[in-house]
Amino acid sequence: MAEPSEPNTPEATEVDNSALRMSDSAATEQEAMDARSFAIEAARLAADTRCAEVTIIDLRGLSSVADYFVIGTGTSDRQMRATLETIDKRAREVGRRAYRMAKPHDDTWLLSDYVDVMVHVFGPSWRSYYDLDGLWGDAPRVDWSPPVA
Repeated sequence: MAEPSEPNTPEATEVDNSALRMSDSAATEQEAMDARSFAIEAARLAADTRCAEVTIIDLRGLSSVADYFVIGTGTSDRQMRATLETIDKRAREVGRRAYRMAKPHDDTWLLSDYVDVMVHVFGPSWRSYYDLDGLWGDAPRVDWSPPVA
């Protein structure tokens, strides 16, 4: 795959936000645990759908954008979309709905925004181009890895 020449800005589409779970400075510990649990579940689902280098970044107290970023690297447009569809299906099962889902024109970067958890799935060369891991390099990582069988 060729190196990125210029950034692709995904178009965002609004999704039904009637069932949003929002976290703010007045959020209870239970709400924070819910966000963490959902971030871990999203990371596991991303790994199960063959995303590589799946990371959870804990942004609580560092950013008002979200409490957690889940970041993964996909292998193709189809696989990346399947990953977000799988996560969105699970989110609905546990009473969460995406506030926004970005729809890019190609396989550079897909995003689902659950307000307190944002799921980013990048194409291979685009993850290093946008470098969210480096941008939030001082933020703690959440250990989510499943036990080795």
